[in-house]
Amino acid sequence: MDRGQAFPTYVAVVAGLLFLAFVYFVVGQAALLRNGAQTAADAAALGAAQDARAQLREGWIDVIRDPAQWDRFVEGEAYMVDRACVKATVFASLNDAELSPEDCVPLEFGFAVTVHTKGTVGDSIVPGTADRQAVASASAVIEPLCTFDPPEPSPEPDPSGTPSEEPDEEEPEPILGLFCNGKDWEIDPLVPALPEVDDLFRVRLTGDDE
Repeated sequence: MDRGQAFPTYVAVVAGLLFLAFVYFVVGQAALLRNGAQTAADAAALGAAQDARAQLREGWIDVIRDPAQWDRFVEGEAYMVDRACVKATVFASLNDAELSPEDCVPLEFGFAVTVHTKGTVGDSIVPGTADRQAVASASAVIEPLCTFDPPEPSPEPDPSGTPSEEPDEEEPEPILGLFCNGKDWEIDPLVPALPEVDDLFRVRLTGDDE
Protein backbone atom coordinates (compact mmCIF):
# COMPACT_ATOMS: atom_id res chain seq x y z
CA MET A 1 0.00 0.00 0.00
CA ASP A 2 2.82 2.42 0.91
CA ARG A 3 4.62 1.63 -2.32
CA GLY A 4 1.50 2.39 -4.34
CA GLN A 5 1.09 5.74 -2.60
CA ALA A 6 4.76 6.65 -3.07
CA PHE A 7 4.78 6.04 -6.80
CA PRO A 8 2.66 9.09 -7.77
CA THR A 9 4.87 11.21 -5.52
CA TYR A 10 7.95 9.87 -7.26
CA VAL A 11 6.46 10.61 -10.67
CA ALA A 12 5.58 14.15 -9.58
CA VAL A 13 9.13 14.77 -8.29
CA VAL A 14 10.69 13.45 -11.49
CA ALA A 15 8.31 15.54 -13.59
CA GLY A 16 9.17 18.62 -11.52
CA LEU A 17 12.88 18.04 -11.96
CA LEU A 18 12.47 17.55 -15.70
CA PHE A 19 10.45 20.76 -15.90
CA LEU A 20 13.13 22.70 -14.01
CA ALA A 21 15.82 21.27 -16.25
CA PHE A 22 13.80 22.32 -19.28
CA VAL A 23 13.35 25.84 -17.90
CA TYR A 24 17.07 26.14 -17.20
CA PHE A 25 17.80 24.90 -20.72
CA VAL A 26 15.50 27.49 -22.31
CA VAL A 27 16.89 30.29 -20.13
CA GLY A 28 20.42 29.24 -21.04
CA GLN A 29 19.56 29.17 -24.73
CA ALA A 30 18.06 32.65 -24.49
CA ALA A 31 21.16 33.96 -22.70
CA LEU A 32 23.45 32.47 -25.35
CA LEU A 33 21.36 34.04 -28.09
CA ARG A 34 21.46 37.44 -26.39
CA ASN A 35 25.23 37.19 -25.99
CA GLY A 36 25.55 36.25 -29.65
CA ALA A 37 23.41 39.24 -30.61
CA GLN A 38 25.64 41.60 -28.64
CA THR A 39 28.75 40.13 -30.22
CA ALA A 40 27.21 40.65 -33.65
CA ALA A 41 26.23 44.24 -32.81
CA ASP A 42 29.72 45.06 -31.54
CA ALA A 43 31.29 43.55 -34.65
CA ALA A 44 28.90 45.43 -36.96
CA ALA A 45 29.52 48.79 -35.29
CA LEU A 46 33.29 48.30 -35.35
CA GLY A 47 33.13 47.11 -38.97
CA ALA A 48 31.34 50.28 -40.07
CA ALA A 49 33.76 52.54 -38.19
CA GLN A 50 36.81 50.68 -39.48
CA ASP A 51 35.57 50.93 -43.06
CA ALA A 52 34.99 54.68 -42.61
CA ARG A 53 38.51 54.98 -41.20
CA ALA A 54 39.93 53.19 -44.26
CA GLN A 55 37.96 55.53 -46.53
CA LEU A 56 39.40 58.55 -44.74
CA ARG A 57 42.96 57.43 -45.38
CA GLU A 58 42.22 56.53 -49.02
CA GLY A 59 40.67 59.94 -49.68
CA TRP A 60 43.48 61.71 -47.89
CA ILE A 61 46.07 60.00 -50.07
CA ASP A 62 44.18 61.20 -53.16
CA VAL A 63 44.68 64.85 -52.13
CA ILE A 64 47.97 64.48 -50.28
CA ARG A 65 49.77 66.94 -52.56
CA ASP A 66 47.16 69.61 -51.79
CA PRO A 67 47.26 70.38 -48.04
CA ALA A 68 44.44 72.90 -48.48
CA GLN A 69 42.06 69.91 -48.81
CA TRP A 70 43.31 68.00 -45.77
CA ASP A 71 40.96 69.37 -43.12
CA ARG A 72 38.00 67.08 -43.90
CA PHE A 73 40.24 64.05 -43.55
CA VAL A 74 42.23 65.21 -40.53
CA GLU A 75 38.94 65.84 -38.72
CA GLY A 76 37.43 62.48 -39.74
CA GLU A 77 34.54 63.80 -41.81
CA ALA A 78 35.06 62.63 -45.40
CA TYR A 79 33.65 59.14 -45.94
CA MET A 80 30.64 57.44 -47.53
CA VAL A 81 28.14 56.32 -44.90
CA ASP A 82 26.40 53.79 -47.17
CA ARG A 83 29.64 51.94 -47.90
CA ALA A 84 30.47 51.73 -44.19
CA CYS A 85 26.98 50.43 -43.38
CA VAL A 86 27.33 47.71 -46.01
CA LYS A 87 30.44 46.57 -44.15
CA ALA A 88 28.43 46.58 -40.92
CA THR A 89 25.84 44.30 -42.56
CA VAL A 90 28.59 41.88 -43.60
CA PHE A 91 30.00 41.69 -40.08
CA ALA A 92 26.53 41.15 -38.61
CA SER A 93 25.88 38.29 -41.04
CA LEU A 94 29.19 36.65 -40.18
CA ASN A 95 27.92 36.52 -36.60
CA ASP A 96 24.52 35.01 -37.48
CA ALA A 97 22.61 38.27 -37.23
CA GLU A 98 20.77 40.62 -39.55
CA LEU A 99 21.15 44.37 -39.97
CA SER A 100 18.68 46.46 -41.95
CA PRO A 101 19.90 49.65 -43.66
CA GLU A 102 17.78 51.79 -41.34
CA ASP A 103 19.43 50.12 -38.33
CA CYS A 104 22.86 51.55 -39.22
CA VAL A 105 22.78 55.17 -38.12
CA PRO A 106 25.71 57.58 -38.61
CA LEU A 107 26.80 59.53 -35.57
CA GLU A 108 28.88 62.70 -35.56
CA PHE A 109 32.03 60.58 -35.45
CA GLY A 110 30.95 56.97 -35.82
CA PHE A 111 27.98 54.64 -36.11
CA ALA A 112 25.16 53.16 -34.03
CA VAL A 113 23.72 49.81 -35.09
CA THR A 114 20.93 47.48 -34.02
CA VAL A 115 20.98 43.82 -35.03
CA HIS A 116 18.49 40.96 -34.86
CA THR A 117 19.64 37.37 -34.57
CA LYS A 118 18.80 34.96 -37.35
CA GLY A 119 17.94 32.33 -34.75
CA THR A 120 15.06 32.70 -32.29
CA VAL A 121 14.81 32.34 -28.54
CA GLY A 122 12.71 29.19 -28.53
CA ASP A 123 13.07 27.77 -32.02
CA SER A 124 9.52 26.36 -31.57
CA ILE A 125 10.43 24.60 -28.32
CA VAL A 126 8.60 27.08 -26.14
CA PRO A 127 5.16 28.30 -27.25
CA GLY A 128 5.23 31.98 -28.21
CA THR A 129 9.00 32.18 -28.72
CA ALA A 130 9.37 30.61 -32.15
CA ASP A 131 9.56 34.01 -33.86
CA ARG A 132 11.18 35.99 -31.07
CA GLN A 133 14.67 37.13 -32.07
CA ALA A 134 17.31 38.52 -29.78
CA VAL A 135 18.07 42.19 -30.37
CA ALA A 136 21.21 44.12 -29.44
CA SER A 137 22.68 47.54 -30.13
CA ALA A 138 26.19 48.97 -30.17
CA SER A 139 27.98 52.16 -31.11
CA ALA A 140 31.52 52.71 -32.33
CA VAL A 141 33.36 55.99 -32.72
CA ILE A 142 36.22 57.22 -34.89
CA GLU A 143 38.71 59.37 -33.01
CA PRO A 144 41.11 61.50 -35.08
CA LEU A 145 44.67 61.28 -33.76
CA CYS A 146 46.20 64.02 -35.93
CA THR A 147 46.34 67.76 -36.07
CA PHE A 148 47.53 69.79 -39.02
CA ASP A 149 48.98 73.27 -38.98
CA PRO A 150 49.06 74.22 -42.68
CA PRO A 151 52.21 75.89 -43.92
CA GLU A 152 52.19 79.53 -44.94
CA PRO A 153 51.52 79.94 -48.67
CA SER A 154 54.54 80.76 -50.80
CA PRO A 155 54.78 84.43 -51.79
CA GLU A 156 53.70 85.30 -55.31
CA PRO A 157 56.56 86.27 -57.66
CA ASP A 158 56.96 89.96 -58.34
CA PRO A 159 55.46 90.55 -61.80
CA SER A 160 57.63 93.65 -62.26
CA GLY A 161 60.78 91.62 -62.09
CA THR A 162 62.32 90.66 -65.40
CA PRO A 163 64.89 88.00 -64.75
CA SER A 164 67.55 87.76 -67.38
CA GLU A 165 67.34 84.00 -67.54
CA GLU A 166 64.92 81.25 -66.61
CA PRO A 167 65.39 80.21 -62.98
CA ASP A 168 66.14 76.61 -62.24
CA GLU A 169 63.04 74.65 -61.30
CA GLU A 170 63.14 74.06 -57.57
CA GLU A 171 62.09 70.81 -55.99
CA PRO A 172 58.90 71.16 -53.94
CA GLU A 173 59.48 71.50 -50.24
CA PRO A 174 58.27 68.80 -47.85
CA ILE A 175 54.84 69.34 -46.32
CA LEU A 176 55.24 70.01 -42.61
CA GLY A 177 52.76 70.59 -39.81
CA LEU A 178 51.19 67.13 -39.52
CA PHE A 179 51.30 65.80 -35.96
CA CYS A 180 49.86 62.32 -35.40
CA ASN A 181 49.70 60.21 -32.29
CA GLY A 182 52.61 61.96 -30.60
CA LYS A 183 54.84 62.25 -33.65
CA ASP A 184 55.65 64.94 -36.21
CA TRP A 185 55.40 63.75 -39.82
CA GLU A 186 57.13 65.16 -42.87
CA ILE A 187 55.38 64.44 -46.17
CA ASP A 188 57.57 64.26 -49.25
CA PRO A 189 55.45 65.66 -52.12
CA LEU A 190 57.50 63.71 -54.67
CA VAL A 191 56.93 60.37 -52.94
CA PRO A 192 53.96 61.13 -50.69
CA ALA A 193 52.97 58.70 -47.98
CA LEU A 194 50.79 58.87 -44.89
CA PRO A 195 51.19 57.25 -41.47
CA GLU A 196 49.47 53.92 -40.98
CA VAL A 197 45.73 54.07 -40.43
CA ASP A 198 46.10 53.24 -36.72
CA ASP A 199 48.27 56.35 -36.33
CA LEU A 200 45.66 58.52 -38.05
CA PHE A 201 42.45 57.40 -36.31
CA ARG A 202 41.40 55.24 -33.41
CA VAL A 203 38.22 53.14 -33.60
CA ARG A 204 36.55 51.90 -30.44
CA LEU A 205 33.19 50.89 -29.03
CA THR A 206 31.62 53.59 -26.93
CA GLY A 207 32.28 52.86 -23.28
CA ASP A 208 35.52 51.08 -24.20
CA ASP A 209 38.30 53.11 -22.63
CA GLU A 210 41.09 50.71 -23.55
